Amino acid sequence: MKKKIFFIKTLFLGIMVFSLFSCEDDVMEVTPKNPDTASIVSIDRFSDDAATLMKRSSNSALPAANEPINFDQGDFITQSFGPDGQVVKYYNFDVQPLLPAPLYVLFNEGSNEPVEGQLNIIDVIPGEDGYSDFWQMFKVTVPENYEANTVTSFQDILAKGYSFQATNAIINCPVVPQGSTASLRLGSESNAIDRGWYKDEVLYYFTFMEKDLETKSGGIVPISPIYVTFNINPDDMNPESGPPSGFVMESGSLQTHNVIATIPSDTDYSPLWSVSVYDNADFDNVSNLTSVEASNILAEGVMYVNCPVVYIEN
Repeated sequence: MKKKIFFIKTLFLGIMVFSLFSCEDDVMEVTPKNPDTASIVSIDRFSDDAATLMKRSSNSALPAANEPINFDQGDFITQSFGPDGQVVKYYNFDVQPLLPAPLYVLFNEGSNEPVEGQLNIIDVIPGEDGYSDFWQMFKVTVPENYEANTVTSFQDILAKGYSFQATNAIINCPVVPQGSTASLRLGSESNAIDRGWYKDEVLYYFTFMEKDLETKSGGIVPISPIYVTFNINPDDMNPESGPPSGFVMESGSLQTHNVIATIPSDTDYSPLWSVSVYDNADFDNVSNLTSVEASNILAEGVMYVNCPVVYIEN
């Protein structure tokens, strides 16, 4: 009888302990994370892995890893011509791939609005394979009783078994270090820096919405032509030629004679530009799309660069 009582007591205690641990696990699973107190991921846009044109190894003046970047100064912003000769300005976010990266946006079941307070989720950052400033939105469906920021990584989405579906929407969101600035936008766009989740850490990014973008055939980001000219025409035998020599500018001015083929009000505009290079001997003759198309084009489609237009002369 004593052995039987002891067995029952032991079994009861075992069940209680198991129940306590199960309850703790359940609580941990549903406890939201606070983005205000979460750790912040370190971002480096200028490492050799992340950059193409703006590598710190080639230009020590570029900001250090995770140092705030002021995109309103220096080579980060360019003044050029639009297709009709109007003055335009655009930011320079370096070369980007044609394929976008996935951005996971959470929606309650049956709702067409994202979960209030939930930060968007990405799974790659600059320097990692598959990163792009251009994000294809994936719609993630979560239960009606879901609490914002309970899920903070793509692995969480998979572990929870939440369904997700690709949309055609593309958003231009360059990931940057905390404290970075890019003050210019077209129209009423907000220039605030946004936050998201990356593998349970918070990251920061800009959002440029001067044009609604959708994937093209094959799931790629749409592109538009841009024509540029350098102080030294590109020469495979001269490492100082082409981009390292800088854009040609008018004397005493920041005005280049680069020309973008479209502006955001055009149906075929995209901030991902296919770069063609024209002979700098034609600099004085170029002032709009017609004149640059008549110039001596040295190379076409040499790279794709993310340069959202943020100013157009009235």
